Amino acid sequence: MTPADTGASTVVDAASAASDSSGSSEPSDPRMAPGGPGYRRMSFALFLAGVATFALLYSTQALLPLISGDLGVTASDASWTVAAATGGLALFVLPMSALSERFGRRTVMTASLAVAVSVGLLVPFAPSLPALVALRAVQGAALAGLPASATAYLAEEVRPRALVTAIGLFVAGNSVGGMSGRVITGWVAQEWGWRVAVGVIGLVAVACAVAFRLLLPAPQHFTPGSLRPRVLVGTVRDHLANPLLRRLYAIGALFMTVFGGVYTVIGYRLTEAPFSLPQGLIGSIFLVYLVGTVSASTAGRLVGRLGRRGALYLGAGTTAAGLLLSLAPSLPLVLLGLVLITAGFFAGHAVASSAVGKTAQHGRAQASALYQSAYYVGSSAGSTVGAVAFHSGGWAGTVAVGVLAVLGVVVITVSGSLAARRQAAGAPVRALGLPR
Repeated sequence: MTPADTGASTVVDAASAASDSSGSSEPSDPRMAPGGPGYRRMSFALFLAGVATFALLYSTQALLPLISGDLGVTASDASWTVAAATGGLALFVLPMSALSERFGRRTVMTASLAVAVSVGLLVPFAPSLPALVALRAVQGAALAGLPASATAYLAEEVRPRALVTAIGLFVAGNSVGGMSGRVITGWVAQEWGWRVAVGVIGLVAVACAVAFRLLLPAPQHFTPGSLRPRVLVGTVRDHLANPLLRRLYAIGALFMTVFGGVYTVIGYRLTEAPFSLPQGLIGSIFLVYLVGTVSASTAGRLVGRLGRRGALYLGAGTTAAGLLLSLAPSLPLVLLGLVLITAGFFAGHAVASSAVGKTAQHGRAQASALYQSAYYVGSSAGSTVGAVAFHSGGWAGTVAVGVLAVLGVVVITVSGSLAARRQAAGAPVRALGLPR
């Protein structure tokens, strides 16, 4: 099986390669390691950065029914408060990755959080939907500096053997931030309204940002690069010319289309009959994210047993089963459907994202940035299209959008299998009509 076929984690591969090459010299490696100076502070700092990032990015998602009622707008209009933030992040993640190469990871992360939390304190005072959407777009663009810089900082400052654990803590912060932000806003909004709820998240993010800056050790192994647009454009062009990378980017976008659509609209579904749940309970639905944390962490074992494509099929099938189950007019079945959707999404996302860095032979930071860009474009598309489908066809319309996206994942994965067979046979590879 070729490296691209395995789908094993890039981080694991990088750590293994580095440890193999360093051998017994690793004890003298000056970079941070568990138990060593600065490691615990660094890990906690990046955990808090992850919490702040995702709490802010999705702060309005659980509040959309209240925003609709307060501002007198439809579900599809209110969904732009989510789509604008994720769209801003998608557009700016690649430029931010370039800035971090020149000005440093810690500098870019600090500036990004400072701008994002400042905007977060203005969001509760937005007088209208256009103003709210504009603020959220700026906030998303600012937050693009975090995913673009955090993993690069870790790769430079942490010993290879500790890299998996360190990145895992940052990802855990993302998951905790995304979940807790939605849960907190749900309960606060039930008592004091959506503006107070968003303000509370802004204050939490301020505290996380301040602690992050105080705790994160200064980089010791960063070497500034130059901002040469021609080199960046050439790297991006090379990645987009790679058919496997194109497929992985499309898979990430399609999985996130499902996830973004479902969790943007689910609040509206549960406020309506026959459920009629209060806002606090609707916010608590996002505790289902814990299932995703578990499924993402087991993705490596799935790939080991089933191969990358087998794991993608399993993720797609699990997601599709959850979508269909969520059509039932029974709250337990809807919740079970959300569990399956979340587990399938996180597994598929983990498999696709880990395969990107393994596939890219150079410019891995840009390859990952392109994946993140596609991923958040999918989030924006899912939030908007899912809400439009709900407005015109109810929950069944949103499910239909999700099923189409899952079918897209299956078609692309099948295409990859056929392309690999043709390549093995020595025939020209053409996937979905795109040149190799």
